[in-house]
Amino acid sequence: MLTLDQALTGISGILVTPYDGNGDIAPARLAPILDRALAAGLHMPVVNGNTGEFYALTIGEAITMVHEVAELVAGKAPLLAGVGRGVRDACRLAQASAEAGAAALMVHQPPDPFVAPRGVVDYLKAVADASGGLPMMLYLRNDAIGTMAIAELCAVPGVKGVKWATPNPLKLAEAKAACSPEIVWVGGLAEIWAPAFYAVGARGFTSGLINVWPERSLAIHAALEAGDFKEANRLIAGMKAFEEIRAEEMNGTNVTGVKAALQALGRDCGPTRPPSAWPLTTTQQEKLTAFIAENKLR
Repeated sequence: MLTLDQALTGISGILVTPYDGNGDIAPARLAPILDRALAAGLHMPVVNGNTGEFYALTIGEAITMVHEVAELVAGKAPLLAGVGRGVRDACRLAQASAEAGAAALMVHQPPDPFVAPRGVVDYLKAVADASGGLPMMLYLRNDAIGTMAIAELCAVPGVKGVKWATPNPLKLAEAKAACSPEIVWVGGLAEIWAPAFYAVGARGFTSGLINVWPERSLAIHAALEAGDFKEANRLIAGMKAFEEIRAEEMNGTNVTGVKAALQALGRDCGPTRPPSAWPLTTTQQEKLTAFIAENKLR
């Protein structure tokens, strides 16, 4: 199995959360999806991420998901477990993730409207204590807190790195220069932004595509690691339509596109929960159908 350092600079594959016909979580439906992704070479599966509809789950459901996914992974790769929301919920989920055998935590950026950077320092310390000291990856979706604040967060004991999910490579480069060289910087905006982030020193990227077409995601990673930006961009161009569907409606079809593709491929994981959009519009579905046919994904 890969070390944590090796896995973090690979692909962090954000798994969907499957639902059954009653709308309840159905983790077992992930088995064929996860098996295919791991067989393709996925470096690090991620449970309770945004493609996993983290904010649509109860904390009890998120706890069940991390335990069930850990069993499905069965030690074949390090598992990254998302935690977040109120500090007590985050700590409860951090403890459960450690008990399940997660290798590290991905800490969602607190969405509270009143967030002080120094308050997030206390938040991270509480999460670290609750987990018994698991390494933490910060999931940064808003860089408006500034470089100094990012550096302060990265200096918290236990922080291993940052999944950078803001479309600003220059600020990423600035933050990287301000932090310890031990911090791992990962592209957090999937394959399309990976070349730009690689150009300023990030390594690895997050991916929802791995649920549907893991082989393409791994090929893009291999090209970037080889410094072959031309090949990486050629491969990205072939899956761009999929990401364009996911970016529509203010990113409200992000998970919708993935789950609709899984349905089309015979790996039904149910719909998304509101306020995510469901189903795709007729135009979006036609574009998805063309993408699947063009790339012979069936």
